[in-house]
Amino acid sequence: MKDLKTTREKFQVKLTSIVSLPQLELLKLEYLSRNGIVNELLKDMKSLSIDERKIYGQQINKLKDEIAKQLDSTQKKLISSLNQSKYDVTLPGNMRKNGSLHVVSYAIEEISKIFEKIGFIRMSYPEVEWDWYSFEALNMPSNHPARDDFETFYIDHPENKEFGKMLLTPHTSSGQPREMMRLGKPPIRMINIAKTYRPNWDVSHTPMFHQFEGFCVDKKINITHLKGTINYFVKEFFGENREIRLRPFHFQFTEPSFEIDITCDICDGTGYIFKDELQTKNAKSRSFAEKIKCKLCKQGWLELGGSGMVHPNILKFSGINPDEYTGWAFGFGVERVMMMKTGVGLNDIRLLYEGDIRVLEQF
Repeated sequence: MKDLKTTREKFQVKLTSIVSLPQLELLKLEYLSRNGIVNELLKDMKSLSIDERKIYGQQINKLKDEIAKQLDSTQKKLISSLNQSKYDVTLPGNMRKNGSLHVVSYAIEEISKIFEKIGFIRMSYPEVEWDWYSFEALNMPSNHPARDDFETFYIDHPENKEFGKMLLTPHTSSGQPREMMRLGKPPIRMINIAKTYRPNWDVSHTPMFHQFEGFCVDKKINITHLKGTINYFVKEFFGENREIRLRPFHFQFTEPSFEIDITCDICDGTGYIFKDELQTKNAKSRSFAEKIKCKLCKQGWLELGGSGMVHPNILKFSGINPDEYTGWAFGFGVERVMMMKTGVGLNDIRLLYEGDIRVLEQF
């Protein structure tokens, strides 16, 4: 009973010092919540006799009712005093700023809409993939460098007799055989956007990044269709003033193969950034202004990704006759194309994933 008296007295002292509704709410939680002081008193009943428990329980319930009534009375007084003050408590509070999607999410939405206009459907395939779909079905031999532990994240999981090791997919190209097997027969127009994983980390690479795969298979498909589609995307996404170039290259899953480059937005395709804008304006020629190499592209062009005509072996692996059908494919990094978008001016891809709100809120 002494504990009940002490609790009552301490509550009265604390109640007299309350001057705001938030303080009152905290006091209520302190005494009447599930783990509050009043409920803690009930634990002492275990040591009492049956008759003593009855009396003690009644006194605790009485104390609980007293505290609740005093809290309610104090709350009404505080609200009344607020209404009589110079502040109108019925007015709405300050609106919180709305959040926004991540810049990569915006890019994915825009890319999807661009390809949707020309009849491409968006598909999604596993991020955790089998070796067979990522390499074997893409005409990549067992000794290919990309299949090394230094280039691919393998998962500690028992191998599958048919599909080999399990891994984090290093590219969206693994969706090519899956899509052909799903449909069984062309025509195929697919855009596959997904997370991909490679152990790289620098100004233009991150270990996890997003890639989008364009894939088209049908009768009489040729390189002009590939170039026309890429040129259409570049003009829609980057703007009419940006230029592309196709460089002959080698990929195991396309033949012939090309690297796709676009003029750099950071340096306007010159390969250099002029150190002092005022100095550049006053110079008779830009060549006389102090300049430094572009940190991102270093030469005026930035690689967007690989492309080419689908290798006949891949069509065979997926059950499609290469004598009847041909196709093309390309794979671009979503973050990379976003970096090169006109006006973005992002020269380090790692900034997208450092969580710095000063960077992200600009988008």
